[in-house]
Parts: sequence; C-alpha cells; structure tokens
Amino acid sequence: MIDPVLLRETPDLVKASQERRGASVGLVDEAVEADAARRAAIAAFEALRAEQNAFGKTVAKAAKDEKAALVAQAQQLAAQVKDAQRAASEAEARFAEVAGGIPNIVLDGVPAGGEDDFVTLREVGGKPEFDFAPRDHLALGELLDAIDMERGAKVSGARFYFLKGVGARLELALMQLGLQRALESGLTPLITPTLVRPDIMAGTGFLGAHADEIYYLPDDELYLTGTSEVALAGYHKDEILDLSAGPKRYAGWSTCYRREAGSHGKDTRGIIRVHQFQKLEMFSYVDPADAEAEHERLLALQEGMLKSLGLSYRVIDTAAGDLGTSAARKFDLEAWVPTQGAYRELTSTSNCTTFQARRLDIRHRRDDGKTAPVATLNGTLATTRWIVALLETHQRADGSVVVPEPLRPFLGLDVLEPVS
Repeated sequence: MIDPVLLRETPDLVKASQERRGASVGLVDEAVEADAARRAAIAAFEALRAEQNAFGKTVAKAAKDEKAALVAQAQQLAAQVKDAQRAASEAEARFAEVAGGIPNIVLDGVPAGGEDDFVTLREVGGKPEFDFAPRDHLALGELLDAIDMERGAKVSGARFYFLKGVGARLELALMQLGLQRALESGLTPLITPTLVRPDIMAGTGFLGAHADEIYYLPDDELYLTGTSEVALAGYHKDEILDLSAGPKRYAGWSTCYRREAGSHGKDTRGIIRVHQFQKLEMFSYVDPADAEAEHERLLALQEGMLKSLGLSYRVIDTAAGDLGTSAARKFDLEAWVPTQGAYRELTSTSNCTTFQARRLDIRHRRDDGKTAPVATLNGTLATTRWIVALLETHQRADGSVVVPEPLRPFLGLDVLEPVS
C-alpha cells in the first residue's frame, strides 16, 4: 500500500504516477475521500469512547437513587459507541480496498508509457556471429539429449519439459554459480516454501492485475509462487528489523510456477515460456534512504553473471505502464537470442520502496527511536531460461556447445557434445 500521508498531503504526486502508468487517476480522488471518511469515523468513535469512559466514572460516584437513570444513559451511550466502532471499521475497510488498488508510486526518471516505451540504458557484449546456420535452443537441446519437450507434454501437458543428462547438470551448474556469487556478496541462502498463504501473496502485490498468472489451491487456501520473492518478502512479516549493521540480504532458491495465462501462441517452442522452472532470487530489506543504491548493487551482480557467461545483453529502464503493482522502478536485462534476432528478458531487478513492507508490516528502528517501513528490493540471479541464451550463443557447427569457463567447475565439462 502507498503511504497514506503521501496520498493525503500530495495527491497530485500520486495522480502523476497513475498517469505515467496509464492507470486510473480518479482512483486517487476516491482514496482521498475514503481516507477523510476513515479519519472522521475514527475521530467520532474515539470521542464517544472517551465520553463513555468519563461517564462511567460519573456513574460510579453517583448516589444510589441517581444510578438507575445514569445506568440507562450509560447503556444508550454504549450502543452509540458500538455503532461508531462498526462505522470506523467499515471506513477502514473501505479505505484499504480503494487505496490498495493504487500501485506503487513510480520514481522520478522512470519512462512513461507501456511495454514498448522502455529506455535502453546500455548494450553490452558483441552479438555472436556464425559461419553456419545456427540452431535454436530446442534443436540443440535435442541433439545434446538435454531437453525433452515431448515427454514433458505427455506427463504434464503443454509448456512442461524434462531437463535430462547434461541439461539437468547445466541448470544445476548455473544455479550453483549464482549461489556462489550470492555468498561472495554477503547474501544468506534460503530454500524457500513454494506454497504461501493468501495474506503473503496479497502483501507482495501479486494478486492485482496479474492474479490470473498464479496457481491457486482453494481446498488448502494456498498459492503456488511464481518467484521466491513472495516467500522472501513474507519472511520478516510483522517484524521490526535491526538494520544498524546494514541491509538484510537473502538469496532464495526455489521451483517456480506460472500459469502463463494470456500467452497462448507465444513462445510455444522450447523452454522460454513454461509453467515450471528454477530460480535463484536476491532479496534485500534496506533503509529507504539506501534503496536506490541497493538497486544498483543488485543490477551490478546480475550484469556480472551475464558478462562472465559470455552473453550479449542490454539493460532497459522499464516504462511505468509495464511495471508490476509493487515496483517503483524496474531494470530488465535482456540477452541476445541469435535465432530470434532479438533481445529476450532473462532477468530483472525491482525497487519496491516501502510498498510491500507497509502491506506486510515490516519496519526498522530509525535513529530517533521510532519505527518506519523498510524498503524491499528483488532481482533474479539465475533461472532456467538462461539456458536458452547459453546454448544458442556458445553453439558450434556440429551441434556441440562450449561451456562458459565459470560453469565448468560445477558442470565438470568444457564442451557439451551431441549424443549419437
């Protein structure tokens, strides 16, 4: 949820953010009205309750012959207090509903517009050139006996797959490399739950516009996570954190699940857009004053991984209308996929400022002794989709694939050879 004080005191700032996202500006006025009604209802309830407390003392001191009439008045006042409390609760719920529909305030400098209005910040690495017709990642995966889509579909349906042999080993090597980099950078590793409660899923902002992407188990009232960001954000729910020694940083390794609703006909070949995959997700809890610097730190870790793997990529500043509900700014890192002649997203990193922390009640103690919401940030350090760019970038004419040097200690191979 956005800061109620910010909404109340600077509604034009919130409206400007909504305009840049292409979202409803009228919702801001509704939220301001709901906030005013909420505060008025709370004030009325508190005034009546104070009156009730004071009247109770009067009744206690009254003479015996006066008490009967006073008790009747006290009962009437109690009923009024109960009605006022109910009205305050309803006003609170109304405000939470309306304000909860406003996404995070985008930061200064974020481009306005939709999916195609991103700004390219930089392109890194030369695009690979071949003196032969390059194969796509699925053709290579089949030659290497590394990817089996046919049996994945037989067992589980469309957009499922088996990673086999060197394919399974390659994914594990990639994740282990990411974990090593995370440890070297001071992140604490976590193997996270992949099923979470509704309040955790809602708290991270994933039950908004893209709720249809999430698998839900109604009999258990649990959601399957599409990223360990969800569990990592819920890890410190309802806690006051000590950030005096610096941010709390984690790296969550988990299987992830996405329904890919609305993606019919898109990326149906191979493992670019699938229902289940592995991911290593970085997550930071920081003082809001340090959030933008932390965002650059996460981005640098991601770029370090991509560079070390010899991938050509670009960094884009995602436009406001393409941001998720919780993100105030997001950088996407897109690798060049030779057979598509295009950059495709491999990873991203988002600064969610205090949006998630307000919903999940995660605070830190400031220098003045008061508590305030922390800022949360996330960024993917490795995921199954990276195999697509790795195979296509480092392929050779005979269908073999050169293993990038940083992966070799984890994989035990220098070259992936076709299986006859």
